[in-house]
Amino acid sequence: MRSEETILWAGLADRVRRGDSSAEEELSRYFYPRIIAMSVVRLRDPEAAREIAQDALIAIVVALREGKVREPEKLPGFVSGTARNLVNNHFRVLHDQPKTVELDPETPSRHNLETEAELAEQRQRLRSALLCIAPQDRTILLLTLVEGMNPREIAGRVGLSLENVRTRKMRAIRQVMDELQRLSRKAGTAPLNRETLK
Repeated sequence: MRSEETILWAGLADRVRRGDSSAEEELSRYFYPRIIAMSVVRLRDPEAAREIAQDALIAIVVALREGKVREPEKLPGFVSGTARNLVNNHFRVLHDQPKTVELDPETPSRHNLETEAELAEQRQRLRSALLCIAPQDRTILLLTLVEGMNPREIAGRVGLSLENVRTRKMRAIRQVMDELQRLSRKAGTAPLNRETLK
């Protein structure tokens, strides 16, 4: 028999899965400071900790929306594991040297599995979704995804505060995801593939 706490987490996870924006805000309010606290202890870098907390929440919301969290009643454990993985990845990026991996020529690529027509259709949906958000939010999102800039750099570029950039980035990602899901349902196709963003 499940406890009240596990029922609460399962309910919150289900609300996020169904696209309830208030549930996403509730999840963010509860876990954001906890992820930052854990990350600061590990990284000793508040700025990097805030970036990891933001990336972790985005990854968690995406996983919940796509139904990829197998035990939603254990949501805190999933959040902790996601944040821990991002912290570990951060250390690897800082300290590891790039490794060259030779692929077998027979290894199928994404382009062998999906036709160019499907990728073109997905890119068109992405362009349509980007047009549905405010111009300044679109600029922030493109500077993040295309130019790889962090919120502090973007703040200097667009003349906004660091927190304002973070808020707008989260909002823009959520709005684009919502629009992509709507367009995918309308077209009767699968949701956007990450290959489209390359």
